[in-house]
Amino acid sequence: MLDSPSPLLIDGRLAAGSGGTFATLNPATGEVLGEAADATAADMDAAIAAARRAFDESPWPTDLALRVRCLRQLRDALQRHADELRELTIAEVGAPRFLTYGAQLDAPVNDIGWFADLAESYAWTTDLGRAEPMGMASDRTVVREPVGVVGAITPWNFPHQINLAKLGPALAAGNTVVLKPAPDTPWCAAVLGAVIARETDIPAGVVNIVTSSDHALGAQLAEDPRVDLVSFTGSTETGRKVMRAAVPGLKRVFLELGGKSAFIVLDDADLKAACSYAAFSSVAHAGQGCALTTRILVPRDRYDEAARIIGKTLARLGAGDPADDSTICGPVISERQRDRVEGYLELAVKEGGTFAAGGGRPEGRDRGFWIEPTLVTGLDAGARTAREEIFGPVLVLLPHDGDDDAVRIANDSPYGLSGAVHGGAERARAVAARLRAGTVSVNSGVWYGADVPFGGYKQSGIGREMGVAGFEEYLETKAIAEGI
Repeated sequence: MLDSPSPLLIDGRLAAGSGGTFATLNPATGEVLGEAADATAADMDAAIAAARRAFDESPWPTDLALRVRCLRQLRDALQRHADELRELTIAEVGAPRFLTYGAQLDAPVNDIGWFADLAESYAWTTDLGRAEPMGMASDRTVVREPVGVVGAITPWNFPHQINLAKLGPALAAGNTVVLKPAPDTPWCAAVLGAVIARETDIPAGVVNIVTSSDHALGAQLAEDPRVDLVSFTGSTETGRKVMRAAVPGLKRVFLELGGKSAFIVLDDADLKAACSYAAFSSVAHAGQGCALTTRILVPRDRYDEAARIIGKTLARLGAGDPADDSTICGPVISERQRDRVEGYLELAVKEGGTFAAGGGRPEGRDRGFWIEPTLVTGLDAGARTAREEIFGPVLVLLPHDGDDDAVRIANDSPYGLSGAVHGGAERARAVAARLRAGTVSVNSGVWYGADVPFGGYKQSGIGREMGVAGFEEYLETKAIAEGI
């Protein structure tokens, strides 16, 4: 399915990068999996030029039937390669196998079809009827059109989900795309290029995929005046840089950024069930998810009991081989990320915290990039470890003094991406309604889906991905008035 090294996709052609190649690693072992094409600024320039040309000159923006057919081709082709993609994802991302049957692979592939269906049924034109503004009789229509060239910059933690969550709606809306994936997971993006070039009728230049070890290519994509919209998923710090880069051209920006979400356990909740679920859900994929609820808030008088429950759950989960069907928490993506997480573990101790579980590297994992599932107790809600995004399997347990206090602590954050509440149904719904967050789970409810808009409040981002709202991020609105 992939050449070695994996190629770039530029203007319909699979090609080597001008910068040679760079290695992609298996995070579970630290070993080199293979080589990926290393693009340069010249390659990115060619990709942007191809996308601009395809939008301005090809039938893609105006031929809805072509777009729908090609998106379904892409979905079907990726489904045919599911077994190969699954093993690639486990190896390159370190994703536990069980997650590839959901958000790490199967779900986002299926979602391509949802966006094709949406494009087919969407009300592209709205008739506002006749009016006589300023005495001039006019028939008025509102038309929705593609934005143009989309620059998509994506992270490494859920590469298929995020790559396809940008490609699916952007392409369905009629845009052309230049995708710049994270250098940690180039193969997961390159395989999309290979499938698009070989197994779909997507016209040349409509999708361009540029893998590179150079992070500066993302800035180039954001700054280029030929790009009409930048869609970025990643850290809040990098999101600010993307936004600044887009300012001179006043181009549209979609940002899905960081989080430090709260899991609130009310005093009428089943403490064991709630805490066990909180532990499981927050360290899946080694805690490398922006929406994971890594601050766990429990009633103060049950704090010690909650610490024991969560600690035992994390100890049982452990950190295991991502290829194993039973593994929940695998490795973190890289040595750099492991070092970052370990820095926060050191900080937690300096801030007065203790480890009720974990706190270091698991025994017997001398190769690869590993952190034990960890619970930090004894911290104040204002501690940096309790407020900053760690992006590893590290949970912080905080006490609360009732519903109002829990809401106050949860909302006292620069982020507002997600949240969770466990308790009696009516009370839990009332607390959920007060959380300043873009997605909220009540009593283990799952909000993820192609039809559900995803995004955050405050410094967790701008705009929404997925759902109709995510599709409309990639559209412009034109009003037309015709004189009678």
